[in-house]
Amino acid sequence: MEPPPGYYERGGAPPDALRRSLILDWVVNQRIADGWRVESRSGTQVVLVRGQPVNHVLHAILTVFSCMLWGAAWAVVALTNRVERVALTVDAQGHIVTVTAP
Repeated sequence: MEPPPGYYERGGAPPDALRRSLILDWVVNQRIADGWRVESRSGTQVVLVRGQPVNHVLHAILTVFSCMLWGAAWAVVALTNRVERVALTVDAQGHIVTVTAP
């Protein structure tokens, strides 16, 4: 995902630190609009995450108090839940490098 044309300088010169930060901000805003959230941020790198980990303590308590009926719902949630992470880095040329993590 590349930012719109106005973010790059004319003549092919590499962007300065401010423009690289603006390019990264633009891409992060696009990802946030798609449901991602920022986990950490540095000058040229952002780690985004989507999804929530399963609260196993809460599901265990619900399973005990519902006489094991909630166990089926807990199993479905535990098997289908995913937490995704992606690291976005803007290089010296102003291009976004995406690395997915487990």
